Amino acid sequence: MEGAGVHLRRGFGFGDTRETDPFLLFDDFRNDVPGNYVAGFPWHPHRGIETITYVLAGTVDHADSLGNQGELGAGDVQWMTAGSGIVHQEMPRGDEAGRMHGFQLWANLPASLKMTAPRYQDVKAADIPVITDDDGTRVRVVCGSFWGQSGPVEGIAAEPVYIDVSVPAGKRRTLPVETTRHAFAYVFAGGGKFGNASEPGPVTTDGVAAANHSLVLFDRGDEVTVEAGPEGMRFLLVSGKPLGEPVAWHGPIVMNTQEELRQAFAELQRGTFLRR
Repeated sequence: MEGAGVHLRRGFGFGDTRETDPFLLFDDFRNDVPGNYVAGFPWHPHRGIETITYVLAGTVDHADSLGNQGELGAGDVQWMTAGSGIVHQEMPRGDEAGRMHGFQLWANLPASLKMTAPRYQDVKAADIPVITDDDGTRVRVVCGSFWGQSGPVEGIAAEPVYIDVSVPAGKRRTLPVETTRHAFAYVFAGGGKFGNASEPGPVTTDGVAAANHSLVLFDRGDEVTVEAGPEGMRFLLVSGKPLGEPVAWHGPIVMNTQEELRQAFAELQRGTFLRR
């Protein structure tokens, strides 16, 4: 449970970040029971990171210390650069059937940008390019470049590629990933297998089976091969360039040293956390 009592599934977070660098945390907040999410994430601070919220069902109302406020609907994305500091709240509301579904990803900021000015990039569903291949594979490009399309989110320090992939039942696809990146996949519908491929045969036996709610962390390579099961498979594929910097992390604030972390919390207590 996080926030004021939101039930969620954490793919990774609050552990050793070296294998997921530049990403720190990944949460799947999916629930059909309003009592498990309506208390939301009331006012809280962030510094030193970027938060990426992707909504699939229901809505999320947000407001912050800069005076911004709005609503994220199904298919919308918000990319918040906390930078030097921001205080905000995120309050989920279900759809007509009470369903709420979304993801939040935290991306670290390099030391040179920890204290940059906060900013938002709100992206509506209609502005996210969708590519449908000949075999029916469908890709929404949230951020970065993929198959000749570029996502609408720009100027992100980790230069991530963030895509939402749907592969039809029984189909196999090979998706490119730069060798300099750390990459992970998170399955949220259907299932199948990730692994090596031997054309034109099936994925080899050293592949990894992945069902709904599975997170798969990849080793270095230049492609990801996936074979969907009988129900098809839908998953996020996210990659980013590692920062390779020390991480000092407590709650919603992520810095490079313990001294910077202590300073941030001291500023919160003194009321000097927000920069003009």
